[in-house]
Amino acid sequence: MIVQTTRFGRIEVDETRLITFPKGILGFPESPDFALLQTNDEGNFFWLQGVDRPEVAFVVCDPVLFVPDYQVKLRPEDCEEIQLTSMEDAQVLIIVNKVGATLTGNLQGPLVINARNRQGRQLVLAEKKYSTRHPLIDLAEPAQEVSKTA
Repeated sequence: MIVQTTRFGRIEVDETRLITFPKGILGFPESPDFALLQTNDEGNFFWLQGVDRPEVAFVVCDPVLFVPDYQVKLRPEDCEEIQLTSMEDAQVLIIVNKVGATLTGNLQGPLVINARNRQGRQLVLAEKKYSTRHPLIDLAEPAQEVSKTA
């Protein structure tokens, strides 16, 4: 499938990378169809690109890479909407934003995707322990080199 984007132009997307959010994503209820784009082989960040709206795209990542104890408690109705019968089939992503020199993640509004049918739902967690702007990476600090011992 060919998808038009504002960032990458026209790109071909494998249909297995398409995700449908039946209720859309918060603020974009009229845009249910997205493609999950991986821009390089080594990255931990992806683009969630609107299929029908080239200007709608979000940077997303797996929150566990930055918050190892992050957990999403799903209610039965959350699972029903995306036909999720096993948590083993759930993929959780968070939307990433740049605030000043820091990349932040919306831990309060995770995206839960059923990997089997590629249906997704954005949740709004009631737990106040998570923030909509949880710091992930400080871009102002130089990357630390990993020391290797022989």
